[in-house]
Amino acid sequence: MLDAIGLTRKITRPRIRAFLQRHASGGRVLDVGCGAAGYRDLFPQLTTLDLTPREGTKVDIVADAHDLSQIPEASFDVVLCTEVLEHLHTPAKAIAEFRRVLKSGGQLLLSTRFIFPLHDVPGDYYRYTKYGLRHLLKDFEIIELIEEASTVETLAVLEQRIGFQCETLGFRPFKLFWFLLAAITRWCGWLLSREYGDIRQKVPEKNILTSGYYVAAKKI
Repeated sequence: MLDAIGLTRKITRPRIRAFLQRHASGGRVLDVGCGAAGYRDLFPQLTTLDLTPREGTKVDIVADAHDLSQIPEASFDVVLCTEVLEHLHTPAKAIAEFRRVLKSGGQLLLSTRFIFPLHDVPGDYYRYTKYGLRHLLKDFEIIELIEEASTVETLAVLEQRIGFQCETLGFRPFKLFWFLLAAITRWCGWLLSREYGDIRQKVPEKNILTSGYYVAAKKI
């Protein structure tokens, strides 16, 4: 019922789909950490890859993202990597592998977390700023790098995750408090007139809190 009225509907879920729709491709696409392969409709020539077989999803390649040696160089037009980067223990090694299997001019499409709770533990290793992502992708041309949510929206995302991941006073229905709080918080962005990247307020910055980033980058 709560989902039907929108309280437990994940705030950012439609945004990642909208981002990927802008970069939909009919070319050969490698979905790294495919999960349930939920974006197959946007990428009809999808090859799925995951660390282990998955019940209910056809995994074409079982492999570790850090070692794609079974895939020839320059095999794919697009590498898709959604909500995976924060779970990779040696991300630079995986990024190098993504670049190797991409054709010249091919695209890397990824999403990852910045301000976000622990999830899928214990395999949750890193959080990324936009500056860290630019450094990690220094061998790519960044086409698009956008925040998933505004600063205030991110507070709402965190409140919603508390509802999902925590008990409140040991009574399950009390989690409704967090979902209601998130619904109220997300509409309070107008309270912030300006944001800064330092406490002296010398360096203007956009969205000092964001739940994550979406990146489109081209192999150069």
